[in-house]
Amino acid sequence: MTEIALIGKKIGMSREFFKSGQSVPVTVVKMEKGRIVEIIDTKKRGYQAVQVGFGKVKNSKLSKAMKGYFTKKNTEAKKILKEFRVKNIENYKQGNEFGLEIFKDVKFVDVRSKTIGKGFAGVMKRHNFSGLRASHGVSVSHRSHGSTGQRQDPGKVFKNKKMAGHMGSKLRTIQNIEIIKSDPENSLLYLKGSIPGSKNSEVLVKKSIKKINKLTMYEKIELIEKQKKIPDKKKSKWN
Repeated sequence: MTEIALIGKKIGMSREFFKSGQSVPVTVVKMEKGRIVEIIDTKKRGYQAVQVGFGKVKNSKLSKAMKGYFTKKNTEAKKILKEFRVKNIENYKQGNEFGLEIFKDVKFVDVRSKTIGKGFAGVMKRHNFSGLRASHGVSVSHRSHGSTGQRQDPGKVFKNKKMAGHMGSKLRTIQNIEIIKSDPENSLLYLKGSIPGSKNSEVLVKKSIKKINKLTMYEKIELIEKQKKIPDKKKSKWN
């Protein structure tokens, strides 16, 4: 089930305290239970995948096509439909539900969400430009980007030139975020540090793709406590 992701809602940030007295900033995510709506095999589309539905939605907000689709699948209407490619579709059945239990033995996850929109921003805020000189001779262009092109040849501005424009509101993925704590009863997931997006924004959480040799906070604290218990063999010559 680690091939499938969960979708949740970012509630906000808090702080988690350990027995050692150490505290860690955490992001609290309210996870939604997923239901398998359709199983896609190689005969249908040439690949194996699972379509999963998340959240609830009123029938009045659905189009006729989507109403017919959910009626055909004999399942309640879902707000979000996501497709995940899997290696073996025999492990999944239509109508099955799953929640935080898929992250039972998972230590690190990848989080994908949309960043906070900043509107139209200049190059100093958007691309960290230094701006022009703040001295005599520079008139009403202290925060401008300067020259953007060349001469008559090529006579154009190349694509992807760093300029002023819309900032934020883009999908970003943060890899290898540690799971500090999970609360299956309340469907809450506590992730170490911050994640992109504003409060109540949609968050996709999936098992981390990259394997890293990194200790979790609990493992670090246990290691420190073990080192404290070991007596120091080195004694100074004055003792």
